[in-house]
Amino acid sequence: MTPEISLAGARILVTGGARGLGEAFVRACVDAGARVAFGDLLHERGEALARALCEKRPQCAAYFAMDLADPAGIKAATQAAAEWLGGIDGLVNNGAITNSGGKAMEEIAPETWDSVMAVNVRGTWLTTVAARPWLKASGRGRVVNLASDTALWGAPRLMAYVASKGAVMAMTHAMAREMGADGITVNAIAPGLTLVEATEYVPQARHQYYQDGRAIQRPQVPNDLTGPVLFLLSEGSAYVTGQVLPVNGGFVMN
Repeated sequence: MTPEISLAGARILVTGGARGLGEAFVRACVDAGARVAFGDLLHERGEALARALCEKRPQCAAYFAMDLADPAGIKAATQAAAEWLGGIDGLVNNGAITNSGGKAMEEIAPETWDSVMAVNVRGTWLTTVAARPWLKASGRGRVVNLASDTALWGAPRLMAYVASKGAVMAMTHAMAREMGADGITVNAIAPGLTLVEATEYVPQARHQYYQDGRAIQRPQVPNDLTGPVLFLLSEGSAYVTGQVLPVNGGFVMN
């Protein structure tokens, strides 16, 4: 379905855009009229998605190889994406890994902890730093970080991921302060457990726990998140910054 929010003419960069929530954000931004560059390490899927989208509207999307664990690669991919787009108006920091799901905190290897932090926290920071000059130059820069409601309710047996998403929330506040003078807004959404490929490993009991605890008692799907992200990328959110919006059917409420 075509979104009601318009991003006509906007130039958007999405990390982790080849599948799951990232793919949903890429498709929604294109449907809203934006041109979208997206990065990932799933090369075949990324290239196929870009081709499929451009069959409907030429030059609306392009895939770039992007490893969020590689600082130099982040800078190079962001530069390439900005050159293809002709600038950057909005950044969606979606790329992330879990790697600690189902493990008690004492079962997580330090190497696993470090890899989660490198991608989810450092990768978000460095991508934003790399995109900042173009966001400033656009005069309407928007950053949307993907946090998680696991950091709001303290989900057990997911310690590295929970800690990383808590850090993303804290960075969202600090980034908003630092980048506000450039006219850039920085916000985050905190999804609940969403039905995507990346959550297929989650036991059914955890899915049921979420569903039973929601005010809206149904499974959460990617389209539940595209509207809030489009709003935070749009002109309608020009005076909203430094906020973390839980989008989880009322499982966690502010």
